[in-house]
Amino acid sequence: MAPLAMIMMEKGFNVSGSDVAESSRTAMLAERGANIAIGHSVSNLEGLEEPLVVYSSAIKDSNPELAAVRKRYWKCVSRGQMLADLADTYKRTVSISGSHGKTTVTAMLAHIMKCAGIDVGYMVGGQIKGMPSWAAGNGDIFICEVDESDGSHILMNSHLGVITNVEDDHCWSVGGAEQLKLNFKTYASKAPKIIFLDDEELKELFHDNPDKEILKIDDIFDHNYFEGLNPDILNTWGDFQLIDAAFAVEAAVELGVSFDAALKSLNSFPGVARRMSVHMDTPRFFLIEDYAHHPTEVKVVLESLRKRFPGRELNVLFQPHRYARLEHYINDFAKVLSIADKILVLPVFTAWTDSSEVDSATLAKKIGRNAKSLDSHDWAKIAAYSLRQCNAPAVLAVLGAGDVNEVIPEMLMRLK
Repeated sequence: MAPLAMIMMEKGFNVSGSDVAESSRTAMLAERGANIAIGHSVSNLEGLEEPLVVYSSAIKDSNPELAAVRKRYWKCVSRGQMLADLADTYKRTVSISGSHGKTTVTAMLAHIMKCAGIDVGYMVGGQIKGMPSWAAGNGDIFICEVDESDGSHILMNSHLGVITNVEDDHCWSVGGAEQLKLNFKTYASKAPKIIFLDDEELKELFHDNPDKEILKIDDIFDHNYFEGLNPDILNTWGDFQLIDAAFAVEAAVELGVSFDAALKSLNSFPGVARRMSVHMDTPRFFLIEDYAHHPTEVKVVLESLRKRFPGRELNVLFQPHRYARLEHYINDFAKVLSIADKILVLPVFTAWTDSSEVDSATLAKKIGRNAKSLDSHDWAKIAAYSLRQCNAPAVLAVLGAGDVNEVIPEMLMRLK
């Protein structure tokens, strides 16, 4: 929501809004002239004269502001619809959708285009290190990630569509696995050209698209493909990061950047916060954080760490994200987390659902004797306990899409 609001402000619109708590994003918006209220209340609507109201998928119908706006018959659109409407004001939109990796691909592509000196508009769901996660651009190219979790990607009219992968994550929120696939098919049908990986299910799903570029895994992992990439990057990036890079490079080529220039610009890619973010790297301790919250994501993170640090103890602090996801994938989570030597499972980050019979203790029990559940929300205690479990030389991976990142400062304070 914040990057969307920032772009609208850059385009000259007056912006106001509210959130449940103060954050760096609310402060940033306020500093740039937005009228920001903390807490949702009908009083926040005072003085507004029939504005366009945009709400995120986190907002329930019972929200007092949204309910009041609808009673007044003011125009309301979802965040996904607003993003699609914004994209339609550009000549060419490149959208990235998929179950995993879309934030990284979007950030990489925006970085490549900026390095090429092209004034693109872009909007990234995560925070790119060292650069804003949005820009209004000059009205020609707009790069954005589009959300499959609420089905809003079907609203996007793309010049080029990039599909990183399709799994049944979020199927429960859009009407089931088949509806999720149908949504991806609809999304792809609205793009004159699409790019996706060589996968039999994806080729079947998108066989009606007349113009498609299918990336072959063997080509991506051929040593010649990444010849212009710094060897240090090749040695530290996991396979999934290289696949994300290939998507970004191929999309940039479609936009007129040479392959070599696109690839070499990734040598200066700063990364995205909470995406394989290294917080400490010493001979005795390696602390890394990732947004992984799906079994596939957890698996590739842990496998890449095993490959990179074969002789070190691998520890994981994992915060499940949503009860619905934990219920749906609990056996898969138990299997992939078992890759680690020691696993600590935090309480579920609820994300709009209050409780379930399946919880973190259930997951820890399924994993087995190497796992424990911590029934605590005290980040200082969690940090101290997590670090005590590590036997140097050790790797500690902090994984989850909730607020588990708040443990990182506590860990760093103790480690230093």
